[in-house]
Amino acid sequence: MARTKKVGITGRFGPRYGRKAKRTVKGIEEKMKRKHVCPQCDRPSVKRVSAGIWKCKKCNTVFTGGAYVPQTPMAKTAARNIKRIVGGLGK
Repeated sequence: MARTKKVGITGRFGPRYGRKAKRTVKGIEEKMKRKHVCPQCDRPSVKRVSAGIWKCKKCNTVFTGGAYVPQTPMAKTAARNIKRIVGGLGK
């Protein structure tokens, strides 16, 4: 088996596809495969079921999110803006 110290998870591609493409895939897949924090129980046990579907192994909550991460940067911005607007109405 070849060593994959530099290429990591993309070692399965061997010499194909080029360095830049493999580096992009490596970044995406490493973010996708790590354990994420559950929005319901706040434990790091959320795993990807399929594209955009995420499940917490602890509390069995199933929710939608981004294809590669449970909460995309755009969703974080939108939630922050909604919270700011709704919080401003109560005053």
